[in-house]
Amino acid sequence: MAKHFQKELEKLKKRVLGLGAQVEDRLVLMGKAIENRELFDAERIIKSDYLIDDEEVEIEEECLKILALYQPVAVDLRFLVATIKINSELERIADEATNIAHRLKRITQCHNNCRIYYDYGELVTRVQDMLNKGLDAMINLDVDLAFKVLLLDDEVDERHHEMYRKVKNDMLADPANVEYLMNKFLISRHLERIGDHATNIAEEVIYLVEGEIVRHKDY
Repeated sequence: MAKHFQKELEKLKKRVLGLGAQVEDRLVLMGKAIENRELFDAERIIKSDYLIDDEEVEIEEECLKILALYQPVAVDLRFLVATIKINSELERIADEATNIAHRLKRITQCHNNCRIYYDYGELVTRVQDMLNKGLDAMINLDVDLAFKVLLLDDEVDERHHEMYRKVKNDMLADPANVEYLMNKFLISRHLERIGDHATNIAEEVIYLVEGEIVRHKDY
């Protein structure tokens, strides 16, 4: 029974990491869509979102089945609790990428002459790095790497606040293009939320390894 249980846990871990890889690919595609203003990539993100949703539901059902069948304790119970939460955070990251794709479509539909440019490159790179580090921390049970993700979130927040200040000033200077500028700002907001979800993944890794809940704490 114990051997079969461990095989089930290992299979579940591989499945969650597979979902993580899909979400990482989604963020790469999202970055290309933002940089190149490519609606084809945006449409691909939107139309394939259901794949992530379906996988997230199936993984959660698998976790609940294992909990019911084996009634695990200690570190195995923490693994399943953390997996359920990480699984949910991955789906939410994919949702934020989809939200960005919708924003890009809306910006194109505005049909205005606004030529204000915003560089999201650093924000995109940082949130991609946060997710990558969070998943690596899960694979290797690396608490130090998980804490690095938490520190990176402060940098993402600061970049987002800088974007807010810039867009606010541009709205005051060019009120005729408020809708266009608001959608530009919301891209930054969705990127900041991706960073938050990656942070939540890192926090769950810390809980998994150390049994400590670090949410709402100063790092």
